[in-house]
Amino acid sequence: MRAVFGLVLIAGLGLAGLAVYMIQERFTAYENEIARQRAANGGATDMVELYVANKPMKYGDEVKPENVRRVKWPANLQPQGAFHDKDALFPDPTRQRVMLRAIEPNEALTEVKVTKPGESAGITSLLERGMRAFAIKVDVASGVSGFLRPGNTVDIYWSGQVRGERTNREVTKMIESGVKIIAIDQSANVDAAEAKIARTVTVAVRPKQVARLEQAQSSGRLSLSLVGNDDDTISEQIEIDQNSLLGIVEAPEPEKTVEKEECTIRTRKGGEVVEIPIPCTN
Repeated sequence: MRAVFGLVLIAGLGLAGLAVYMIQERFTAYENEIARQRAANGGATDMVELYVANKPMKYGDEVKPENVRRVKWPANLQPQGAFHDKDALFPDPTRQRVMLRAIEPNEALTEVKVTKPGESAGITSLLERGMRAFAIKVDVASGVSGFLRPGNTVDIYWSGQVRGERTNREVTKMIESGVKIIAIDQSANVDAAEAKIARTVTVAVRPKQVARLEQAQSSGRLSLSLVGNDDDTISEQIEIDQNSLLGIVEAPEPEKTVEKEECTIRTRKGGEVVEIPIPCTN
């Protein structure tokens, strides 16, 4: 009996050792295959040449040949709008490009970071086709306490008095949503770090929106509400007056009572004048 138990034990240990050996062999083959694929992929990576900055440059700096250099870059990691050729970056030596935002050494130059050749870094370079610049007067409250920056998106609210037949109402209504700021006061620098209480905020809007905003600004007060960078929700139509704010329900207008019109004619009977009712006609 003991001999049988010993044989079973030895066989079990042998099978366990064989299983461990086979698992180790499989893991070794798997690791070797991973290493081979990594080496093959690393050697086959396509490279392109593009221009990067040689030194830090800030908003408004001119892009000069001595401030950039051409380097090799993985093709699948190149940023969109990168410059690969010198003729593309410097098409005309007399018309330099200007930085639209700060850039660090070895950072790739792209079309969104620089102006077109000979173009200034003013707000005209930030306006897309069909868009117009419109300035909105703000203060510490309506300008979100100085936390607005060029490139931010805001919703615009109008507050004013609406005159009706019965009463005048104080109303606040959102009149534009998802509007892009392109300048604060006289600066379009998107990399400004310090908080600043602005007097004007310039936004990019379409011509019809310009007319709406001008009418709103002349007839009431505009306030801005900052939208989050990753917020892609569509704002609903919002209008609040004092009654809805305080939960006051106005009494219904009393119905007008129409008095029945009576028509008569006068006739004389002897020495007496008598009124006789008759159907009224228009």
